[in-house]
Amino acid sequence: MNEYQTVPELRSGLKRYFEFYNQERLHQSLGYKTPSEVHFV
Repeated sequence: MNEYQTVPELRSGLKRYFEFYNQERLHQSLGYKTPSEVHFV
């Protein structure tokens, strides 16, 4: 787990994670596609 020293650091880390989760990570329940592929194409 990451430790963040400031709120902006935390926000930046969360933004990077959400981008990974929605745009790169394949989801089994979505037929091994990303949420972006399923919902925004």
